[in-house]
This record gives sequence, C-alpha cells and structure tokens, in this order.
Amino acid sequence: MEVEVRTEIRYTENPQKVKKAVLNFFSPDSVKVEEYRDYKVLVARGKSPRCLMKLYSALRTQRILDAARKYMKSGSIGNTIVFHLHKQAAYAGAISFCSIPERESPLGAITFIIVTNDVKRLINWLTPRTVEGSPVGKTEPPDP
Repeated sequence: MEVEVRTEIRYTENPQKVKKAVLNFFSPDSVKVEEYRDYKVLVARGKSPRCLMKLYSALRTQRILDAARKYMKSGSIGNTIVFHLHKQAAYAGAISFCSIPERESPLGAITFIIVTNDVKRLINWLTPRTVEGSPVGKTEPPDP
C-alpha cells in the first residue's frame, strides 16, 4: 500500500496550520514541502494501513462511515482510491468530503491518493457497511 496526501499551501496560509490539518487524519512516514514558481505543496507519504489509523478512528467517532464509503467507492479506479477533504474542516478536526474540491474548499482541498492491491478490502476496512449507524463485521486491512 502506498498513500500520498497532497495539499497546496496558499500564500495567505500558515504552513504549520496546513500541516496540522493533514496530520489530524494522517500519520505519514515522511512530509515535505515542494516549492514551485508561484506556489507550494505539502506532500505526505505513508506505506502501511497504520498511516490511516487517525482517519479510521475519526470516521467512526464522527459516525460518517456511510458517506465516507460512498466517496471512496466513487473515487476508486483500478487499484487506486482518490478522495478530497475540506482543508479548513480538517484543521478543526472534522472530516468533510469534497465532491468538487475547487468549489467546496476555497483554500484548496486535501487530496488522498491510496494505491493498494485490494481496493475492495481497503474500503471495507476503512468504511465498513453499517446497520443503524454501527459498523457490521470486521475486515483486516490489506497490504499489511
């Protein structure tokens, strides 16, 4: 499994606050800032399900497994899942998915790109089916 989390650091933003927004839901193996001519991008990477444990816990605590499952399924292509979180909400510790990141997250979204050998199993682990809001069954994460 390889996970990459990317977000632009706008010139009006405090880079430490942008980093905090990412780290609220991701435990990376590495974090770096890529500088381009007119902008910067924070890039965080991880290589195991462990890096997604904050997201895993928050989805359950915030009781949004069904919505998250929908976003992850719609963002899966082949062996890759792509989804976007609202950066300002993430900084505040809340998960808010973006369908159209440019419109829904004015300061840019946080983009998760997950490559795994078993997309279905990853979705079932992160966002299991629910009955009356409670997860049903338990799936082990793929690519340990």
